[in-house]
Amino acid sequence: MDDIIFGKNAVTEALIAGDREINKILISKNIHSDAKLNKIKDLARENGIVFQFVAKEKFLPYAEYNHQGVIAQISPIQYKDLDDFLEEEHQNASVVILDGIEDSHNLGAIIRTSVCAGVAGIIIPSRRNVQVNAIVEKTSAGAINHIPIIKVNSLVNAVQKLKNSDWWVVATDASAKDNYYDVKYNDMNFALIMGAEHAGVSKSLLKLSDFIVKIPMLKNFNSLNVSNALSAIIFETVRQKLKN
Repeated sequence: MDDIIFGKNAVTEALIAGDREINKILISKNIHSDAKLNKIKDLARENGIVFQFVAKEKFLPYAEYNHQGVIAQISPIQYKDLDDFLEEEHQNASVVILDGIEDSHNLGAIIRTSVCAGVAGIIIPSRRNVQVNAIVEKTSAGAINHIPIIKVNSLVNAVQKLKNSDWWVVATDASAKDNYYDVKYNDMNFALIMGAEHAGVSKSLLKLSDFIVKIPMLKNFNSLNVSNALSAIIFETVRQKLKN
């Protein structure tokens, strides 16, 4: 069970205090709008927090709580600010950018692999991407505590900030001409963008990328799971660094 705050008053106070990292607010479609609910929605908008109207069945796991049709899901970690990350000194470093990853187990596996490969940070969007929750924390086998997770409102803006700070951007795309091992990773700070299996990296991010690469396949089969694909690419970057 994710950490939660439940009930209109408790969620409102958490939003006002701002001392807890809220991933998402769930609001039952079956409750009527009132002044308290409107305040929750207004505070969420002001703070860039996603709120979602869901069917009452979504609240069944929380039946023991007097949730009043409102639950805030709390992250088990404190996200890092991108500007603070970029102010730190980085040399031949890498970050992973995740575009539309929806499965918590995939995110946990990606975090674990990234820590093993010495990745400096992971960037995720605040919308249309799974956030760090209890499943992610467990799947990462504790790795979540050894790498900064950076949450941003716009991946496009984040990539532009990276480029302005002299980071190179590598995106993955199944139709790319170049293979992932053709890029020389060992002399630059770079960001590796991984997209969801069904959609891939968005066109807006592909346009900003300095390199677009693919993993060559011997059989025309479904694409690799995103965490497996990341492993192949990120450990090629490790191999190049160790070789030099």
